[in-house]
Amino acid sequence: MADADSSTPSSAPLSAKKENLTPIGSKITELNESRSELLNRIQSLKQDLQNWRSKLDTQVNTYRSELSELKKSLNVEVEHLRTEFQELRTTLQQQQEDVTTSLRNLGLQDVSVESNEIQHQHPVESSDKEDADKAKKDGLTEEKGNEAEN
Repeated sequence: MADADSSTPSSAPLSAKKENLTPIGSKITELNESRSELLNRIQSLKQDLQNWRSKLDTQVNTYRSELSELKKSLNVEVEHLRTEFQELRTTLQQQQEDVTTSLRNLGLQDVSVESNEIQHQHPVESSDKEDADKAKKDGLTEEKGNEAEN
């Protein structure tokens, strides 16, 4: 019986090992399946990320292109406006010169502009000069009056 006793305990651990191995085997299989699912999900997420980056790059390039075109268009418009303003400035200067020339030819120089220019250059001298001119005229008028009396 010693042989029977010794064989029984040795078969008991084998059956216990088999029972323990079955849940471990199923756990390993579950883990492998879970691992495969996770790898597939990761691969899918990587693909989604790559697609998203590609779409984003496309949008960025499209916006850059549009901005570049808008910038060029704006620069053309600004240059056009500069040219128009320069032409307008030239036309106005020419008209001003023509009017000034016409007035000079007619002998109608703009006296008020000239006196204002003189007054701005020498305001004190100008008013003193005007007073002296006025006194001189008054003096001449009095002298003429005195000559007329004689």
